[in-house]
Amino acid sequence: MADFSRLVPTILEKGIDKVDLSMFDIATRNEILNAVGDEYLKKQKYLEAIKTFTVTGNKERLVKVGDEFKVLSNFTNAVDAYALAGASDKLREIGDKCLREGAMATAVKAFKNLGDTAKLLTVGEECFKKGKFDTAIEVFSILHNSDMLCKIGDACIKDGKYAYAAEAFRLSDNKEKLSYLGDVFLKENLINSAMSAYQLAGNQIMINFLKQNFGV
Repeated sequence: MADFSRLVPTILEKGIDKVDLSMFDIATRNEILNAVGDEYLKKQKYLEAIKTFTVTGNKERLVKVGDEFKVLSNFTNAVDAYALAGASDKLREIGDKCLREGAMATAVKAFKNLGDTAKLLTVGEECFKKGKFDTAIEVFSILHNSDMLCKIGDACIKDGKYAYAAEAFRLSDNKEKLSYLGDVFLKENLINSAMSAYQLAGNQIMINFLKQNFGV
């Protein structure tokens, strides 16, 4: 590495995407890039470090970057680094912590990377209880749980959160619920939204009705 250490400042300045290292064999290239990644770490340029260590496949360094993010309480980026490193124990630790502290979006990210459906179910149910419909929809979409998506959609209609309802019913692929949402939109004179819902539902009769009577 002593012969190529002089390249590190140049690569740091230009960025790894703008430097051609194809003249080096893979081992040498990775050695140079790992040195670059270490410098990014020292400079606290953690996202650049993640990119660099991902190129070299240096899982040990990726875990170190994740640890740095964790110290900064930047758990979302920590999850990214641990996931790239395949650090299951670290992911579970952050997922559990975020679940306890109510940082549900990051908990979902961690448990999704782990493929932990039981924990995802726990997060989804907790989000639904607390009215965090966007995250609940994401979770039950990951789990392909159409019944819960419909349940969330119904709750969103009651709360007047129609965009979330539309997303939940769309992901559940429940044509009947989508048609019902179209009816709700129509009653509130939200014609374009009603048309979108009927189209997703494949409700040709109501599509034709809106076209003939409202010109949409």
